[in-house]
Amino acid sequence: MTQLTPAEAEALIFEHMPRFPSREEPIDECLGRVLAADVLADRDQPPFDRVTMDGIAIAYRDWEAGVRAFAIVGTQAAGAPALTAGPTQCVEVMTGAMLPRGVDTVIPVERVERRAGTAHVAASAAVKGRQFVHARATDRPTGSVMLQAGTKLGAPEMAVLASAGRANAAVAALPRVAVISTGDELVDVGQPLAPYQIRSTNDRALEAALTHDRLAFVTRARLPDNDAALADAIARLDDSSDALILSGGVSMGQFDLVPGVLKSLGAKLIFHRVRQRPGRPMWFGLSARGKPIFALPGNPVSTLVCATRFILPALRQALGERPRTPELAALFAPSEASQELTFFMPVKLRSSPAGVALAEPQPTNTSGDFVTLAGTDGFVELPPHPANHPAGTVARLYRW
Repeated sequence: MTQLTPAEAEALIFEHMPRFPSREEPIDECLGRVLAADVLADRDQPPFDRVTMDGIAIAYRDWEAGVRAFAIVGTQAAGAPALTAGPTQCVEVMTGAMLPRGVDTVIPVERVERRAGTAHVAASAAVKGRQFVHARATDRPTGSVMLQAGTKLGAPEMAVLASAGRANAAVAALPRVAVISTGDELVDVGQPLAPYQIRSTNDRALEAALTHDRLAFVTRARLPDNDAALADAIARLDDSSDALILSGGVSMGQFDLVPGVLKSLGAKLIFHRVRQRPGRPMWFGLSARGKPIFALPGNPVSTLVCATRFILPALRQALGERPRTPELAALFAPSEASQELTFFMPVKLRSSPAGVALAEPQPTNTSGDFVTLAGTDGFVELPPHPANHPAGTVARLYRW
């Protein structure tokens, strides 16, 4: 099979990803989730003419008539019904309160002196009609769209959700994803370690990547380099999961058993190998049940790069999240790449004095050097030809 470019591989993955269903969730469970239906304003936003400055509320026509001293008839607190003021009268108002009836303009408290029940406005005060009034429905009128389906619910969106009175919301159901590390050399953290063994890290990194952005519920598993054991466990996990992610065993070595085992289980190969470094042996296909399977090379840098470049965007699409605007950064220093392969260079981000995002290359000591990734912000994608990219080269940035 002809090896694909990363863009071609991504397109095939997107083409074969399912669309996960939606479900109603309480608002407390919605942070980080993808909205599955538009959220409409259940009332005007703001729902009343809202005061935006502590001070006094007057009728602007009185100001235009030359009135500078106003009889105080009450105090309008936030959360209280609107008071009423008559001609040449004012109401002391608090930020967030309803604008009282009979008035339309707020003068800041700093420009007012209160003497014996009368508010005297400083001669130097500049006053405009309807100043410091947030007019009713100027944000959103009743029935208008406040949040669109496909929106990722962060802190601002959670505030909007609450303001719309949504104690529950329709969000994409999180898939169950099995993260499988393969290899006889792997030992879980906290377990006894022989000199010829290594601690399992890829499963932890993949779980963190998926759960940090609330993309899946993750089950972790470690499997030996054994055809029968692999086949039995993969079949069982495929039955109980919505997607599988395997790490290790996909290259061309004697113990790279994963492609053969997947074939024996009836999996459909979509592609195997991508013209990229690291991560060239990446495998993608569908199980006999039609569920997506990502099989990644076992070197830790390769695993995390492939997950960030392909799996996270694929899951976001399957959850219905609206496409994100590509993020670009300029190389802070020259970077070597490859004559033939797209190269993923880990970077730390900084800003130029002009506010330009700069990516400082942080090359790893082979694709097994996951320690260097600590403290990096992500990686840039550098195309082949040329093999050397000078400082200032603009590249696509992928954040971890």
